[in-house]
Amino acid sequence: MRISADLQAFSGRLGHEFRRPELLIRALTHPSISTPTRPDNQRLEFLGDRVLGIVMAEALLMADKTAAEGQLAPRFNALVRKETCADVARDLGLGEVLRLGRSEMLSGGRRKEALLGDALEAVIAAVYRDGGFDAARTVVLRLWGDRVARVKTDARDAKTSLQEWAQARGLPPPDYIEAAREGPAHQPMFTIEARLSNGAAERAQAGSKRAAEQAAAAALLRRMEAGDD
Repeated sequence: MRISADLQAFSGRLGHEFRRPELLIRALTHPSISTPTRPDNQRLEFLGDRVLGIVMAEALLMADKTAAEGQLAPRFNALVRKETCADVARDLGLGEVLRLGRSEMLSGGRRKEALLGDALEAVIAAVYRDGGFDAARTVVLRLWGDRVARVKTDARDAKTSLQEWAQARGLPPPDYIEAAREGPAHQPMFTIEARLSNGAAERAQAGSKRAAEQAAAAALLRRMEAGDD
């Protein structure tokens, strides 16, 4: 099977040449455009989530050979969470090659965190099924890059850290305001604003309120810490 030029370019960015390109096409096919003869990527997403988990667990053990399970667990969660997968997908330009239905496309599906994260997991599974675990590990570790090395910082609970920052300066805890909710009921996208009493605020979007709150808190904390320097 021959694939289009944009998928060939994507494979190049991914760092894996598919012997079975139909796997890549399936990994990039959202349920909104699937048919009985054109299956969606949900089963691959299920598999890719597990492959990613094994790769990240192994990488963390190799990166810090003395860390206890209680230290490794939040680092693992930071590396495999949907927000991180979506960030990697954006770096890869995955949204540009996603196959979406018209309604999903018009609603901004190529930029949605949940869709990007799910599709990336499906792509990981496609690599795994095409080339085996070693190929999948190589791709994942290259795409995640220095995220593994800096995960000790990224694994901090952003809401707790922001509250501690505010309290250390005599400020009340930050407020979290739901600025917008978009998308269907089964797949909503939340925009949350984290706001301090001094007027500083940052917004973030995610597929759950908790994730959006954490992302907004992290963005606001980075801004405040940069201002402290």
